[in-house]
Amino acid sequence: MVASRLHGIPPTIFTEMSALALATGAVNLGQGFPDVDGPEAVIKRAVEALETGANQYAPGPGVPALREAVARHQRRHYGLDLDPMTQVAVTTGATEGIAAAMLGLVDPGDEVIVLEPYYDSYVAMIQMAGGVRRAVTLRPSASGGFRLDPDELRAAVTSRTRLILLNSPHNPTGTVLTREELTAVAAVAIEHDLVVVTDEVYEHLTYGEGSDAPRHVPMATLPGMFERTLTLSSLGKSYSFTGWKVGWASGPTALVGALLAAKQWLTFTSGAPLQPAAAYALDALDTWPTELAAELRTRRDALCAGLAELGLGVTVPDGTYFTVTDIAGLGWEDGTTFCRALPERAGVVAIPLQGFYDSDAGRHLVRWTFCKRPAVIAEALDRLARSDLRA
Repeated sequence: MVASRLHGIPPTIFTEMSALALATGAVNLGQGFPDVDGPEAVIKRAVEALETGANQYAPGPGVPALREAVARHQRRHYGLDLDPMTQVAVTTGATEGIAAAMLGLVDPGDEVIVLEPYYDSYVAMIQMAGGVRRAVTLRPSASGGFRLDPDELRAAVTSRTRLILLNSPHNPTGTVLTREELTAVAAVAIEHDLVVVTDEVYEHLTYGEGSDAPRHVPMATLPGMFERTLTLSSLGKSYSFTGWKVGWASGPTALVGALLAAKQWLTFTSGAPLQPAAAYALDALDTWPTELAAELRTRRDALCAGLAELGLGVTVPDGTYFTVTDIAGLGWEDGTTFCRALPERAGVVAIPLQGFYDSDAGRHLVRWTFCKRPAVIAEALDRLARSDLRA
């Protein structure tokens, strides 16, 4: 029997679609994991740690070397000064960071604002914490991309609102919220005395050139926001080690402490030999994510161009691993039906977005990942081109 707190939470779509990819031999452009590992030097550091005794419990808040490296990273990139002993905590990926943040900060009945489409673990953890989600829709704009309407955000706030759960660069749309959009979020948070939990795992994976290129702006850097912002990130996306599940939280002592109060009863600690290697990556290979972003931009352009040639309405993303297409013109009832048929029909897997919405706005939207090798992307596009994609 399943506990009532889990009622209505479906199994994650990523499990279903990845299983379909394995069962059918399809090219998996659904789940966002690279098919090439991150830097070999970082792997060697993990092996060294395994061989030199880092095989027992790490401290609950994380290995000091990693907490210190995260603090240096935040200072170097964003000018944020953190006490690594009280204002940084290591988590089992950003997913556990989300879980611990919701359990540590949300009381039953508290309302949490999320941007839709939302990552599916957000709403699952809000419900498990007893919270109530209030979704604000990112809407396609005439200039391209999905944008936040500040008026809709303000309208979502009630007397029960406790927290805004933010994600930028945004999965699944690839939107990088502008400084103006984030300033509007900050104004709402300050006016209503709200906490902001911000998922920034794609912080280094933004695309563009010149002064007008999209840039990630951490919410904690805006005036009046450090003291009310809990920032989450991880090694997985920036360094192509998604399977390591090494993440971290940073922010004011009270918010990090609330997260740790819950986290100690989840994994307590994890990845002892991986944490020193993560610290090495942040300190010694600081420019590696920038090089990765340049490669991913080329792959993004190839995938988006190929999907557009197939007649799909493509949104070219400013960041992350993903692009979104509108399949309404293909005659399918919805994106889920399309994606379930696609492996058998075309030998390719993608992710439907309608399960990431409370509204009907994502009914015909489908997410594709470009974090794969160029040859894999080319093979997927070739399979799609040789297939009848209409219902």
